Amino acid sequence: MEQLDTMRVFLQVAELGSFVRASESLGLPRATVSDAVQQLENRLGTRLLHRTTRRVQLTQDGQLFLQRSRDLLADFDELAALFQQQQAAVSGRLRVDMSSVIARNMVLPRLPDFLAAHPGLQLELSSTDRRVDLVREGFDCVVRVGEVRDASLICRPLGCFELVNCASPAYLAAHGTPQTLDDLLTQRLVHYLPQLGGKPDGFEYLDAAGQRCLVAVAGQLVVNSADAYLAACLAGMGIIQLPRMAVAAQLAAGQLREVLPQWQAAPMPVSLLYANRRHQPRRVQLFMNWLDEVIRPHLLPAAGA
Repeated sequence: MEQLDTMRVFLQVAELGSFVRASESLGLPRATVSDAVQQLENRLGTRLLHRTTRRVQLTQDGQLFLQRSRDLLADFDELAALFQQQQAAVSGRLRVDMSSVIARNMVLPRLPDFLAAHPGLQLELSSTDRRVDLVREGFDCVVRVGEVRDASLICRPLGCFELVNCASPAYLAAHGTPQTLDDLLTQRLVHYLPQLGGKPDGFEYLDAAGQRCLVAVAGQLVVNSADAYLAACLAGMGIIQLPRMAVAAQLAAGQLREVLPQWQAAPMPVSLLYANRRHQPRRVQLFMNWLDEVIRPHLLPAAGA
């Protein structure tokens, strides 16, 4: 049996959790299915499945091989379609990561239409504030907010978030509305750190020369998620600095008020990152182009654009 065929057999066994059901689904004798998986394990030099009389379960190596083989077979099917007279629709799995702010406010509202137009796609959307390892964790692309320091990845700049300083009416009633940077000495921040345990930066602003400056400001709370950051501000726990589009609704409704508008932090770059491959699968190219169209209109132009 050819190697791609054995991979397809393994996928069917893994997804159905049974050699019997896989053989019935594939129309192959059970012994052929069992031999194919055994040949694959021998070729790889590792056990992919735990077999018992009651069930079949993936090993840790089997879980990793399952994810990668799905992508490989989808890429092969897509490549084969290039040589057919009528190219097949895109299909396969996509794994992407982006911040919860971008997912909630930009991508998810538009996603149903995209997936309806491409029913063969299966999307795994990670929405986290930590910086994932694109290659090691098997992501096809990530939308990253902030400076990009990994030169091994391809970076497509999308634009920049305009940042705004804001606080709740209840907080301002209790602590007063700051008018100058000196007023921050009697104010409080909600501090944000992607990884807890570090030292918060403080209040960030650009001076007249365009240089990034920081003012140390007290604060009783440090959070590590954008949702908690906003919720803490709404609860009256201090001033926050975050993208204007993330709080546009709250500002319009009067739930938050802008403060110190003359002392804004530097616009925060937003980029689309992907691995340095010679040929990206068509489904990945399609999705990245769609992300670009969805996200870019919400951003300020990138520096130098």
